[in-house]
Amino acid sequence: MLVGLVTNAVSESEWPGWLGWLQRHAWFSFAVLGGALVGLTVLLAALSESGAPERPADPAPRPEEGAEPPGAALVLRSLPRDTTAFTNRTAELEALVRSVQNSQESGEALPVHVIDGMPGVGKTTFAVHAGHVLSERFPDGQLFVNLNGHTTGRPPVQATEALASLLAASGVPAQQIPVGDDLGAVTEARAAMWRSQLAGKKALLILDNAASYRQLEPLLPGGSSCLVLVTSRKRLAAYEEVVLPVEALPPEHAVDLFVRLSGRSADSLNRAILEQLVALCGYLPLGVSLLAARLRHHPSWSAEDLHTRLVATRDRLGELRAGERAVAATFNLSYQDLTPERQHFFRCLGLYSGTDLDVFSGAALGSVSVAAAREGLDALYDAHLIDEHPGSRFRLHDLLRDYARGLAGEGGSMEPVQAVQRVCAYYLAGLAVANVHIGRSGAASPEPRDGASPVETPPIESRTAALRWLEDERANVLACIRRANDLALHELVIHMAAAMAPFLRQAGPWDQAVGLHRTAAEAARHTGNRRALADALAELGVVRRFMAAYPEAVEALNEAVTEYEAVREKRGKADALNQVGIVWYMIADNEASTRAQIDALALYRELGDRLGQANALADLGMVRRQTSRFDAAVEAQSEALSIYRELGDRYGEANSLRDLGIVHCLLGEYGLAAQHHREALDIYRELDDRVHQAYALNELGVVQRLTDDLTGAREAHTQALEYFTELGERFGRANSIRHLGVLDRMDGNVTEAIQLLGDALDSYRDLGSRGGEAASLSELGVVRGVAGELDGAIESFRRSLEILRELGDRCGEAEVLNHWGTLLRSSGNWAASREFYEQGLRLARDIRCPLEEARALEGIGRCDLLAGERARSEELLCEALRAYRHIGAGRAANAIERLLASPAG
Repeated sequence: MLVGLVTNAVSESEWPGWLGWLQRHAWFSFAVLGGALVGLTVLLAALSESGAPERPADPAPRPEEGAEPPGAALVLRSLPRDTTAFTNRTAELEALVRSVQNSQESGEALPVHVIDGMPGVGKTTFAVHAGHVLSERFPDGQLFVNLNGHTTGRPPVQATEALASLLAASGVPAQQIPVGDDLGAVTEARAAMWRSQLAGKKALLILDNAASYRQLEPLLPGGSSCLVLVTSRKRLAAYEEVVLPVEALPPEHAVDLFVRLSGRSADSLNRAILEQLVALCGYLPLGVSLLAARLRHHPSWSAEDLHTRLVATRDRLGELRAGERAVAATFNLSYQDLTPERQHFFRCLGLYSGTDLDVFSGAALGSVSVAAAREGLDALYDAHLIDEHPGSRFRLHDLLRDYARGLAGEGGSMEPVQAVQRVCAYYLAGLAVANVHIGRSGAASPEPRDGASPVETPPIESRTAALRWLEDERANVLACIRRANDLALHELVIHMAAAMAPFLRQAGPWDQAVGLHRTAAEAARHTGNRRALADALAELGVVRRFMAAYPEAVEALNEAVTEYEAVREKRGKADALNQVGIVWYMIADNEASTRAQIDALALYRELGDRLGQANALADLGMVRRQTSRFDAAVEAQSEALSIYRELGDRYGEANSLRDLGIVHCLLGEYGLAAQHHREALDIYRELDDRVHQAYALNELGVVQRLTDDLTGAREAHTQALEYFTELGERFGRANSIRHLGVLDRMDGNVTEAIQLLGDALDSYRDLGSRGGEAASLSELGVVRGVAGELDGAIESFRRSLEILRELGDRCGEAEVLNHWGTLLRSSGNWAASREFYEQGLRLARDIRCPLEEARALEGIGRCDLLAGERARSEELLCEALRAYRHIGAGRAANAIERLLASPAG
């Protein structure tokens, strides 16, 4: 009852909805699962008591505007484009198809198929082609993951990172992906979730460029109906795998491939020379493709001319091993055929730290215009020196990357450092544009670097476009930051981390963000930049809060406050105080939270920062509400609402309206509460934020239940449950289940109510939500009492009361005392019952909670009636009746009228 009303009171401390940026400014996007507002719900309709408004124990989400969930939609068709040059792997392909067909037809589990072979032999091409051939057998999706097992300049992808990408691609909201400091535990949890995602599905997964079986083992589906193709240069040790070695092409197939790609007719070419050419490049498809491209681009050359040039090149590469020399010679021949400008461009691409690039990052690398980069990429693609991938993106084969990087490093030039600086400058410019779209109005954005020259960036004109670009470039940006850190380019690391922070806050995974901000903090310490150190620590503290690592969050944020004070940076200090205040609130240290928010508010007022003032006031209002200081809560939240409206901040307005609705519900002002919740719901619908629509529906449903509109309440909670289930939002789902459990109990469905409330209790405990646990325990105490389980009911009330007292939730405490009194009265212990009601009455009057006051008066009156004190009983019952009528609790009022009118009464 009283506590469950808010699953999302307005504060930055709230739940991280990926449909909206959960925290107010670009600074803060998500809150943690355990940081969502929850409360205690206890109605005793079965014992003739009316329900009471629910009261939150933890903060609820304040989203950012119009955010869309990166990775939220199903992205299960991610195979690279099939090649038209696939040649004569008939035996290998037939073996694979036959193996899959036999397993599917016999009902046996599909084994892992490991495709191994030397570099350049065409392992990835074969796996991708096989994936397209087999795609109809795996209708639930086909995914491709590059594990970078042998990519120069890139460490192998950790299983935990690959799992995060796979989970996001399969539709798991970012806030649901497990995070933590224990890498092993996080990997195990993500692997379990990944296996659950694929349970019962027929999907195909290509794990390309694996370094070891240990790297890929956590990525393997648990079911028997998914096909996994692994490519690796190594012979991986695995269990129950099918090994498909891919060897160099047979000579006749290599010649056929050469003819097809050369653009010449077979009759016009000397077959004997062609056989020598393909032999010189080791019969490797990569080398054959490059040689054929050379001939196609030089119509005046004969096969003999090409042979002469290749032999000369091989002779200059004699120090290499035979296999390397065979491929390197073809690389060198293709490279020498480029113009000096194209050679420089190709060398620059070899210095790229990311995995794939587009024309804009290519322009930055080559220090050319976007138009020139487009021409350069097209030319290199035509020359088979780069591969094209979906979305107009390009990628170098690992061997070509090695070759280009070796060329760039010759002579010990500074070109590698300069290339990193150029591409980081591009990403900083792109991030600056994207951050404009993902932040809320009035929010601070990372400052651009001093002296930064103009850089061409892709058109990013909406939040949707910004999020899409950020998700596409996430791995590349992080790779560039790592490379900059390796090169001790500390200022670049600091700026890049700050620019990437807003996206990682809302998109996660948060352990990735923790690593980024730790790196930025170390870079700041290297340079002695205390302001940058404070910023990095503040970001680290925010992300730690999202992860429910509260002690670590407090430590980082307090250190940030100290660093901001040292450099006299008031706005940063105010933001850090606001954030640490939220953490204190979430762990129920209300005094510390109040001090922090008051200090933050004073700084924001001194600075004239209106958005900061509104945020601090809104969070202070939540602390006031949590400690049952309702008048002070209304005052603070109303001032915040006024500022949000002044700034045109629709999310802030909706959040403050929602929290005001919660407070007015606790005050028994149900009409005003319903009005505020409907206004908030309308705004969330306008912003297309379904997560917070669901929260508002839950809160509106509570008001409807308390005003006896049980049908409307069930409809609201059921709709909210559908949204939360669809979006994978576990905390909101637990709230909806709990509310529906209350309605089942009121309808007399005791067994169903116990089941639902038990499910909600388990979810709250999993999520670490103490307020949710207290709410479920309180309502379970009521329904267990109805079921005649006296000891179980008392234990539920006892534990709920302990939690509420720890949280300082006096309204919730009064509620449980009243319910406990009802339980004792119904069991015949009138004297003990009256003591509980009297305690509840004192608390309710002290905090001005009319529903709990009415319920205590009714309970005392019923005890006196049973004790034969008729006159005193009627006086108390009439007083309770007037209170119920005043707040609109008709069901409880009608019960008292029937009691007074009965002969026994």
